[in-house]
Amino acid sequence: MMRTTVTLDPDVERLLKNEAHRGSKSFKVALNEAVRKAFQAAPKTTRKRKPFVVKSHHMGLMPGIDYSKANKLADDMEIDAFVELTKRLEKHKQ
Repeated sequence: MMRTTVTLDPDVERLLKNEAHRGSKSFKVALNEAVRKAFQAAPKTTRKRKPFVVKSHHMGLMPGIDYSKANKLADDMEIDAFVELTKRLEKHKQ
């Protein structure tokens, strides 16, 4: 026997308490019966599934370039463009 702690949603707790009361059994017995019943009712998958295969595609990336930092580069370029535009607008205002 294993002792463990579970957190039940309020509706599940209410269902189990009702079942325990209706069947004149303990909460623990009602819970164990409900879990057994749920697992027995679950369909058993007997067919074999094909293994999942990741298909890779050549993306034409250049070796030696860290593309994981591409978003940071784009952000930096956007910031630089914004700063440049702001400077031009400030000059134009004067």
